[in-house]
Amino acid sequence: MTRDSDFDRAFARRGRVVAVVIAAAGLLAIFAPVLVQVTGLPARYEMLFYFASLAAFVWALVVALRMWRSRSGDQG
Repeated sequence: MTRDSDFDRAFARRGRVVAVVIAAAGLLAIFAPVLVQVTGLPARYEMLFYFASLAAFVWALVVALRMWRSRSGDQG
């Protein structure tokens, strides 16, 4: 395998991880009230779920921006 194909493979894997994190964070934010109600947790845990979801979105944004910058640096 060439070095470029290894880079492309790693780049694609990173992109898939970002996509899964975004999807999981969105689902967590949507289902946070249901999770709290079903499990009988205090309402403050709902905010904890929202903050965890927000942290995941921020992480995904940072990683996606780093990917974009690394890819645009390759092209020219």
